[in-house]
Amino acid sequence: MFDGFYKCEYQAGDVVGRSVMYCKDGRMLGGNTAFAHVGTYEETGDGIHAVIHGQRHQVGTQFRTLYGDDDGAIRVRGVYDGKNYRFTGGDAQGQGPAFSSKMTRLDEEDFPATGAVGAGGIVNGLYSIRLQTLDGVEDGLTGVMLLFDGRILGGDARFYYLGAYGSADGRWKGEIVNQEHTSLAGETSIFAGYEVGIGFSGSCDDSGAAFEATALAGKRSLRLKATLSLLHKA
Repeated sequence: MFDGFYKCEYQAGDVVGRSVMYCKDGRMLGGNTAFAHVGTYEETGDGIHAVIHGQRHQVGTQFRTLYGDDDGAIRVRGVYDGKNYRFTGGDAQGQGPAFSSKMTRLDEEDFPATGAVGAGGIVNGLYSIRLQTLDGVEDGLTGVMLLFDGRILGGDARFYYLGAYGSADGRWKGEIVNQEHTSLAGETSIFAGYEVGIGFSGSCDDSGAAFEATALAGKRSLRLKATLSLLHKA
């Protein structure tokens, strides 16, 4: 069955990228450092047919769009090769270079126990997240985070997140495990090479959330703050 949590590698012409994607009941929600990816899919006898839309959440000329449109869409068909799902297709308008991608399933079994979500709790949905270090350590990450019924899935072009939370009355708290899905030679990051546990607590409303956290990366303890903005309700 196609439903699950994946890392994605994709290319259209000279534009290449990586992301994470959660697929469930005909809907696709995911993204990476600069873009959210939202789509729908149908499983048929000849494969998986999907339409996926992009949405920019991080500004920067280094973050290139596939077809020159921040909010563009692609139409793709995927087949299973015994290990990965491989998709081909192109711009939904039939223009530009061919698109190809590989989706590799990520382990999503080791979740902490989910908490309860009550009245005034955080809204189920796909969020952009901006994570910054504190205490004079200048570093940070951007990505996407999917929150639904006490469960956290998310990531970016290099990392993926698994976690759980509880929420009510405009507050939320939980824990996240940050792991690397793609190692990049010569590139450094605050979390590179480590499986990082993060405990957090903060505030939330109908449009987003914030939290402060402590992350354990190897022998280092880092204080973090994060801002989440709701992109799509789930």
